[in-house]
Amino acid sequence: MSRTPSVGAVAAVLDDETARQILLETREQPMSADTLSDRCGVSPSTIYRRIEDLREHDLLDEQTRPDEDGHHYKVYTATLDRIVIEATDDGFEVEVTRQESMAGRFARLVEEM
Repeated sequence: MSRTPSVGAVAAVLDDETARQILLETREQPMSADTLSDRCGVSPSTIYRRIEDLREHDLLDEQTRPDEDGHHYKVYTATLDRIVIEATDDGFEVEVTRQESMAGRFARLVEEM
């Protein structure tokens, strides 16, 4: 999402406990959906729905990793660093600060070549 999200959109995503737990679990290291399912204590289908919501708002990054048996799997890393909601004369403004992983920076660099 390249535009600034609305307060309502950010609040709606973060209103979900599983979405918040995914962000916390993936702050330090990338995790697969299966690992997140185990850590969050919810079904994989719930995890995938929350991943989709978080990615739609650029709060979660997706990376593909090769597996030893030749298959690939995806891991997810939180990009959220900070959210600031400010009351102004015109209403509310939201500022979302994101952190970009090394893998994300490298992927962006390669894509821009």
